[in-house]
Amino acid sequence: MRFPKKVMAYCPRCDTYTEHAVSMYHQGKRRELSEGQRRYNRKLKGYGSSPKPKQKRFAKVNKKITLVLTCSKCGYKLHKTLGRMKRVELV
Repeated sequence: MRFPKKVMAYCPRCDTYTEHAVSMYHQGKRRELSEGQRRYNRKLKGYGSSPKPKQKRFAKVNKKITLVLTCSKCGYKLHKTLGRMKRVELV
C-alpha cells in the first residue's frame, strides 16, 4: 500500500486538523538489564531447550503496520494502525 508522507489529521493537543508527518513505527531495542529480561535469561540457562515449545503452524503471515503521525505545529505523536499487509511504501 502506498501512503503519503504528509497527511491532514486531527491533533488532540492543538484541537484542530493540522498537517502531520508520517513515519513507520519501529520497535525499540530490548533492555538487557530489565527485570523481565533477566528472569527470562535465567530461565534459558542450563541444559534443555527454550522454556516454551517452538510453534510449528503459524496462523498469521503478515505483521500489523503501525504509522506514527507527528503534528507539524506542536510535535505531538499519534499512532495509527493500518492492519495486516505485506508492504507499505511512504510516497
